Amino acid sequence: MDTRKADFAGSWYPGHATECEKDIKDYLSDPVINKPEKKNTVAGIVPHAGWYFSGSVACNVIRYLKQEEVPDVIIVFGMHLPEKSACYIMKEGLWETPFGDIRVDSEISEKLVKKFPFQIETPNDYHRDNTIELQLPFIKYFFKDTRIVPIGVPPAEKSIEIGRTVAEIAAETGMNVKAIGSTDLTHYGMNYGFVPHGSGPDAVDWVRNDNDKRVIDAMLELDPEKVLLEARKNQNACCAGAVSAVMGFAGKSGVEKGQFLAYTNSYDKTPGNSFVGYTGIIY
Repeated sequence: MDTRKADFAGSWYPGHATECEKDIKDYLSDPVINKPEKKNTVAGIVPHAGWYFSGSVACNVIRYLKQEEVPDVIIVFGMHLPEKSACYIMKEGLWETPFGDIRVDSEISEKLVKKFPFQIETPNDYHRDNTIELQLPFIKYFFKDTRIVPIGVPPAEKSIEIGRTVAEIAAETGMNVKAIGSTDLTHYGMNYGFVPHGSGPDAVDWVRNDNDKRVIDAMLELDPEKVLLEARKNQNACCAGAVSAVMGFAGKSGVEKGQFLAYTNSYDKTPGNSFVGYTGIIY
């Protein structure tokens, strides 16, 4: 079976299992992470910057998907796509990680392809994108035999329906399915062409306590349409399609609201006039 290469290993995150494990063990005791009250977690929102900036948040969200039963499949929604973009799916094969290859679940993938128009990616023909790959070492570490379905969705209402359909398929098949949506928040500064509040501490405060907070609140309210609107209007979620899809999945799975795990900002690591926000949420 063909294997998709880990394009970002050794740069955005460590390239070897021992180094990855060392980072993961450090992340598990990170004081910035709130301990969740929920015990039956079905989904989460994760960031996708390099592990140095947001790995701890992503790691702990995925960690808390681990309950008594190991999931059969984790759906990973992501990809940087424009609103009118096609949707993408890898429906078979393996994906390389430092901890070993992860198998793509072909059963759920095939059912989705029959219901929605997808551009099919293969291990040898795909868009190089960090949003999904950076989650895979965490998944492989915590869930050795769990399969994945990697799906790219644009910031459009159809992505919500895809998420809801995944929940329906999970119920029909009886599989234990969980999902994560991969997004970073406000990209602020001259590097990103977005400077509505100038620079310095006031700009950081506005991003943290105003712009990012609005979209985080919509995520916690489990309002995917509001997340899409926020992202279009205020540029505070770079992959709002992935967020809306996972929220559709969570809502259809019976979840009523999210739980906040963490908020961090690249400014905390490297202060400067350009920075990015990150959040971790579980459902």
